Amino acid sequence: MIDGLSKKKYLELKAPDKDDAVSAKERILRELKQEFGKVRMPCTILRMLHPLCEQAEWKLTVTLGWNGQEWEMLCLEQGSTVERHYGICADLGSTTVIVQLVNCHTGEILAQESIYNEQIRFGRDILNRIFYAKDQPDHLEELRLAAVETFWKAFRKLEEKTGISPESYASMVVAGNMTMVHFLIGMDAFCVFSSPYAVWADRPDFLRASELGFSFPGYVYCYPAKANYMGGDIISGIIASGIADREEVSVFLDVGTNGELVIGSRDFLLCGAGAAGPALEGGSVKTGMTAGEGAVQYVKLDGKEFTLDVIGGGTPKGICGSGIVDLIAELFLRGWVDIRGQLVPEASEKIRFLEEEYAVEYAPSLYFYQSDLDEFLNTKAAAFTMVEYMMNLIGLPMDAIGQFLIAGAFGTHICKESAVTIGMYPDLERERLVLPGNTSLKGAYEMLLHRENLEKAEKIIEKMEYVQFGEVEQFIHLMDGARALPHTDLERYPSVQKKLRELGTWC
Repeated sequence: MIDGLSKKKYLELKAPDKDDAVSAKERILRELKQEFGKVRMPCTILRMLHPLCEQAEWKLTVTLGWNGQEWEMLCLEQGSTVERHYGICADLGSTTVIVQLVNCHTGEILAQESIYNEQIRFGRDILNRIFYAKDQPDHLEELRLAAVETFWKAFRKLEEKTGISPESYASMVVAGNMTMVHFLIGMDAFCVFSSPYAVWADRPDFLRASELGFSFPGYVYCYPAKANYMGGDIISGIIASGIADREEVSVFLDVGTNGELVIGSRDFLLCGAGAAGPALEGGSVKTGMTAGEGAVQYVKLDGKEFTLDVIGGGTPKGICGSGIVDLIAELFLRGWVDIRGQLVPEASEKIRFLEEEYAVEYAPSLYFYQSDLDEFLNTKAAAFTMVEYMMNLIGLPMDAIGQFLIAGAFGTHICKESAVTIGMYPDLERERLVLPGNTSLKGAYEMLLHRENLEKAEKIIEKMEYVQFGEVEQFIHLMDGARALPHTDLERYPSVQKKLRELGTWC
């Protein structure tokens, strides 16, 4: 049953007469009271009462929005428009913003749009944007307007697809990390990065859309955060994945430039976050690129030759995250890279010494360098060590995990076998390795249509125990073992040992 953050209610009211001369305002509120309790009618609606009520012969549709405390009237229309009830859910990422237009009457997703965040022009790295805006109100406003501009571009594309105007939206839910939400509101985000990591607002709650720069009359709900690096996108993901409702213990891992981790069940939630690095998104790889046209997304090494799958077909221009994982896995399995993560030049003529280091030519004139490999192994080691450290804290072996969920776009497109081969994922039964997709967006959708999730989000945050990995002394030491392929302790990866034996590269 849909019980969302906005409602549409069709009313057929009795016109005033000598026996019932109650005002139009009270007449409408009286009809709404039984279902919605106290309802606020702002000045914008008061001005609409005349002549609309008489013209509509008192047959009206009221749009209501929840403002965090009570229902508020957002719009008054003639006749029944309950089936034209629209809302927006959004994943506000530092690189990409994804929005969905939803029919809040039926729950149908009418259209989806993915668009680059306009803030990229101030720096691809979030830290660059943070320092650009630090103590610079004019720069901060530039970043805020860039976020608003991004949404407007997405709204216009949605309108082109559906014919539905942004002015028709009744509500909007945004899930994003703490920095992105600060910038959207117009708050300096240096607090997210600097000690004592006390952010300006971790629970922005309901914000009037017009105050953010949007033209619809309702409210924008921003998911609350647990801590500076444990933002609303992760809380949204927890709701979407349902791990806080399960009896079994699950691992929820979202890895990008930062890595966020939650381990728990309905009884407890242990969470932590730390830097992972841009290598997983192709950001620090010399020929790396995001998963767009021309990007190598799949790699297979058969004998001496590479088989590549290129997004959009045609000539490869670079390699994205999923292709990088495949490439490293194939190089390791075929003996072109050793357990230390070092390229083996005598293994193939495709491995050459270029720019003062070894590199492998995976496509014509496209090379994957030893420095790329080192950076990637640091990243995967950080992700693995987050999980290992947390499992040690709760005293559970990996076999006790019910599901290991890898969220986000990177988790969606990665090959499970390749990720296990390089030691990025644990060597579990593959059905326990779950790729749930964009849980940040899915959680935003669930919040838009189910108001009960407001309370659930707060309970999740209250239950969470937070670990700041950057302040764990032994974290770097634990990472050392995880830098190897797939790990210094090969006994943890029996399926990889089996593959190496079958290929004759076991040593």
